[in-house]
This record gives sequence, structure tokens and C-alpha cells, in this order.
Amino acid sequence: MQQIVNVWTMMDPRRRMIAVLAGVAMLIAVLGVARLASTPSMALLYAGLESGPAGEVIGALEQRGVTHEVRGGAIFVDAARRDELRMTLASEGLPTNSTRGYELLDGLTGFGTTSQMFDAAYWRAKEGELARTIVSHPAISAARVHIASTGSNPFQRDVRSGASVALTAESGTITPKHARALQFLVASAVAGLVPEDVSVIDGQGGLIGTLDEKPANGADERADALRQRVARLLEARVGLGNAVVEVSVDTVTRTEQIRERRIDPDSRVAISIDSEERSDTASDQGGGDVTVASNLPQGDAGGDSSSQSQSNETRERVNYEVSQTEREITLAPGDIRRLSVAVLLNGSRIEAPDGSTIFEPRSEEELSALRELVASAVGYDEARGDVITLKTMEFEPVLPAGSGFEASLLDRLAIDVMSLVQAAVLALVALVLGLFVLRPLLLRSDPPALPRLTARPEDTAEQPAALTGEIDEDMISPMSPAALEGRAANGALTTPALPESGEDPVERLRTLIGERQEETVEILRNWLEEEQA
Repeated sequence: MQQIVNVWTMMDPRRRMIAVLAGVAMLIAVLGVARLASTPSMALLYAGLESGPAGEVIGALEQRGVTHEVRGGAIFVDAARRDELRMTLASEGLPTNSTRGYELLDGLTGFGTTSQMFDAAYWRAKEGELARTIVSHPAISAARVHIASTGSNPFQRDVRSGASVALTAESGTITPKHARALQFLVASAVAGLVPEDVSVIDGQGGLIGTLDEKPANGADERADALRQRVARLLEARVGLGNAVVEVSVDTVTRTEQIRERRIDPDSRVAISIDSEERSDTASDQGGGDVTVASNLPQGDAGGDSSSQSQSNETRERVNYEVSQTEREITLAPGDIRRLSVAVLLNGSRIEAPDGSTIFEPRSEEELSALRELVASAVGYDEARGDVITLKTMEFEPVLPAGSGFEASLLDRLAIDVMSLVQAAVLALVALVLGLFVLRPLLLRSDPPALPRLTARPEDTAEQPAALTGEIDEDMISPMSPAALEGRAANGALTTPALPESGEDPVERLRTLIGERQEETVEILRNWLEEEQA
């Protein structure tokens, strides 16, 4: 303690102020490190909860005495106990789900429950169960389902059921394909409901899956599918980013129905033949009939006469079937009318004899082989008028926008950042302690010169002058220890011969030390105190 007081008294005011400020800074740093070490590392427990379930979770944490923080709509707890708390709260049914399903029907009793009350509870339960099913998808964070039921009135006619689904996406937007699947989900769960009567609304208030959207097999979708197919095929040969593919698909956009009937008169087939034969025979014998001839004078009135007639008739009828062709053609929208494919390939760079790199386009043999592959991939039809254009050119280098993402050293080593911060603060405290506390104390001002020792009166005639701890320049000869040290530093240390005449300075110093032992001890003590300070 006395040593500290002596050092404090020997310091000037400026160094005292520095020492005080350094001590205060060190104290504040130590308190900050202690607080940082005592504060646990907080991790997310739950986020996005409604006010009611979040309050229940906070109440359960306070009952257990768990340190927690509420930041906006998120609850943070100690990272070491996060998993344990989640399991414990889940065993108690926390956080509770605000969307209730069929458990609503458990509270209904037969006494005092009307049919209207049961129907309302049933449809609420149905909506809750559908909302739970929709929220179970990882891409959806919240959902509400509303069903417009027609009721159980048998006298209602021409009334159709409907439903609406309001969604909040976890990230991004809901695709029409996903919305279409939700329409079928809700329609399948409600009797008498068709998917077209289910409306799906996203978080931005837009209607998804409407009828006016383009069909899935439209020209753009087909062109994109063909482009990806060709790009995947070419990049396997030329490398990633060395091929640019564009596909244009011209499709039929109208419905056309053609009916055609052709009759070939030269092509006929007999299907039936009818033959008919008729034969008639008639004969007439003369008799006593009065005629004009019998009244003439020379008439042969009294002679006998006879007549006979015969006729044959043949008729044939042949029925033929004329060959005819009937064809009906229906052209629906979406049929490919013409296909155009443009492919741009990057060449390769080779090293020239002078050491520079030059661009070398791809050979015609390679381009021909790649053109055949592209034609097979897209279904090339020359009769349809399809066109495939394949060229090789030098690509301009494109610098990436911004800086690329790289895993940091902390991520690769899996080091806790808070531990590094605590270690850095401790190192800073040690540095401050060494620079602003120890260093000013060590570099204190020189002590006052000691009084020169004087010899006793009775020894003045016999003894030399008193020792002061300083060596006069006259006492150091060219071959003294000080001169030897200087020559040793220069790398040319030799053992010189002592002068033949005169007294050795080292022997003289030893003699003085032997005669003045008390004074020598006092001088050495002063030297040691200065070195310790």
C-alpha cells in the first residue's frame, strides 16, 4: 500500500487524470461484460400468434419464472430452454388454435339446442376444419373459409351453394394451380358444391384461379416448356450459361368444325337383283255367232274359224349402292400451327501462340449435330413450316449485379457470435488496463537526485571521495567494460590486453565497493526501485 502511495505522489497531475479515467473505463467495461455474461442468449419461441394465444403463452412463462422478451409479435426465451419450453407448452395445449373445428359440436346438448343452432354450429365446424387443412400447407400462413349453405329447406329451387377462401401466403404469392387445388378441396368437402363456385382470394385482395385466365396448355406455357427442354439438352454439351434458347409457338386460337361428304359414281356395288318372267297364251275357235261376214252373199258365214296368240315377258331389277365418304373434322384451340426455334451458342476460347486468348466458333459438324438434337426435342415438322435457327457467336461477359453471397468464416466454423463478442470485450478491457493504467504507472517521472555522500572527517585524508552511483568519464578507459560492450554490439569483440602502466578500472571499482559497502547497497536499492516502478 505504501508503494502505491509513493507512486501516486510521484505522478504529475496529467498522469493522475489519465489513471483515474482509465480506472473508471475499466470499471464500466467490467460491469458491461458481467451484465452481458449474465444475460442469456435469446431465441425465438413463437411468432405470428394472435393476441389471445400469445397472452396465454406469456402467462404460462411467467408462472414458471422463465425470462422472456416480447418484440413486436414475437416471443423470445433463453436459447438453452427453447425446445424444452415448446414441448412443455405443447403438452398443455399452448398455444391454443383460435380456429375451432368439430370440437364445437361437443358442447351441444340435445336439451335446448334447436335445429337452426345445430346447423350454424355444424357449418362453423366445417369451415374451421377446412381452414386447418389449408393452413397445414407450408406455403400458407393463415386462411379463412366461408361457406354459403342453402340450408335444409326442401322447397328451395335453383339455389346453388358457394364458398370463399381468403389466404395469406407465407412468402410470395399463391399460384393458380394451387388455387385450383383448393377449389377442388373445398368443393369435395361440401355436398352439392362445384369447384367453379369456390372463390380464392390472396392476401393482396386479388382473385386467383378465375375462368378468364389462360389455359395451362397455352402458347406461352408450351413455348416455355420447349425452351427449358432445349436449354437443358444444349447446356449438357456447351456448359451452363453458354446457350440462349428462344421458342415461338403459333397455335390455333379458334374452334373450327368441318363436315365433308364425298360420293363416287364410278364405284358401285350391286346389293340386290330382282328377276320376273311372264308368259301369256290365247286361242279362239269359230262358232254360230252372227257376224257381218255371214250376211254377205259370198261370205263364209257358215265356215268354221279359230285364232291363237302367245306372249312372253321377262323383267329384271338390279339395286346398286353408290360409294360415299363422310368426314367430320374439329379443330380445337391449342393446336400447333407453326414452330420457330432460335438458338445462340457461345464459342470457346483458345490460347494463341503469343499467349493471348482468341475466340473460336463451333464447327459446322457440331452445329449440325446439335440442330438434329433440337429438332428431335421440339418435334420438328417440315411440312408444317417449322423453322430452327442455330448460330454460334461470342458472348459478352456480364458482370453480376451486386456482390455474390459467400459463407462467412463464422458460418463455416459454427462459432457462437455472442461468445466472440464477450471474448472481444474482455480483450479490450485487458488492453485498456495495460495501456492506460499499467503503462502510465510504469512510465512515471524520474526520482529526485540523491544527495551526494560525503566522507567522515576522520577518513578524509585516507579514503577517496564518496560513491554516488555515477562513473566519471575519466574513469572509463578505452578498454573498459563499457567499451567492450560497444564492440560486442558491433560484432568485433576481442580480448584486449590491459595497459601495462596504470591501474585497472575494474579493480579500482571493486576496491571502492569493498571499502564503501553501505553506500553501494543504498545505490543498488535505488536502482531496483526504479526498475520495479
